Amino acid sequence: MSVFFDLLKDEDVADAHTIELAGYPKDEAASLEAFRYRQCKAPELFLGAYLPDERGRKLVGYVCATTSRSPSLTHKSMSTHEPGPSVCIHSVCVAPDHRRKGVGLALLKEYLSRLETQPDRLGYQLERVLLITHEDLRSLYEKAGFEWVGESAVVHGSRPWFEMRTVLKLPQSQPEQPISVPADIWEQLQRASTSRNRPQAVPLSAFPNGARDLVADDGQGNQQNQFDLLCPRDGCGSIILKAGAGSLVERESVPLDPPGVSGMSASPLAPLPPPPATTNWWLVTPNAMAFENIGFTRPVALQATKKKLKLLICAECDLGPLGWCEEGGGEFWLAASRVGYRN
Repeated sequence: MSVFFDLLKDEDVADAHTIELAGYPKDEAASLEAFRYRQCKAPELFLGAYLPDERGRKLVGYVCATTSRSPSLTHKSMSTHEPGPSVCIHSVCVAPDHRRKGVGLALLKEYLSRLETQPDRLGYQLERVLLITHEDLRSLYEKAGFEWVGESAVVHGSRPWFEMRTVLKLPQSQPEQPISVPADIWEQLQRASTSRNRPQAVPLSAFPNGARDLVADDGQGNQQNQFDLLCPRDGCGSIILKAGAGSLVERESVPLDPPGVSGMSASPLAPLPPPPATTNWWLVTPNAMAFENIGFTRPVALQATKKKLKLLICAECDLGPLGWCEEGGGEFWLAASRVGYRN
């Protein structure tokens, strides 16, 4: 089967939409109007898989996308096109009689190769490729080089969607002449780093009413953090989460100090009550892109649970554990008593 790839032309948009209707349920398939919008606004990102026939060529599959400034997929980035570093794939679809023949995987690999080898054709710099998929297609996208992020906030149809991403390997420009670095540059950088003003982290214990002093209602019943969440280490103060990005939840405590876990910078942190006692947590969704600054340990199996967890740490000074998430999950939990606040 001699499949070849080419950018979709205007006259092929209707054929692509026919393949879309055959490949997606009615509540997930895009409209013909949406297809024409994508081909009009971002024709360089609408690639077709073709077979030669008596008319010249026949469309048997396609991948279409637009771009966005957002580092993760949102309803806005899935419905509009704006110049930005994120390629937002809307659909990858192959005609029913040409499935399970490797067309979809070959199409994805060709698509990523073109993005990496022709980075300037859009007139602006690309950095990453994002998509959402159902869990049963995860292996296909992993074979093409995508990584699993977690459950997406995008709601479209009746089934949940999961975000995947890949970072483009773009050619690096080489400087024409070597750059001369002053001998004392590291001393200068160190002085600048230690002298810059850092936010002052206020501990939870400083608020008279505890967590109730930290929240603001978003109008939909969610108690969101009204202050930035900071690393509590003196001298660090790195912003972990911006105001309004987390929701306060009281739930069962989790033992966050297992012995023998590497990758953390030891420092006294507020002890958490042993389960099944409850404590306050900041819930952050739908993926790690919601954080300003966060790091993770390797997956660990805590004695109190059969699930593997990743522990959350400050990405700047490695202080932790500040919270946890399930491996591969889209919910991230920060202990309210283990982070600082900027008020």
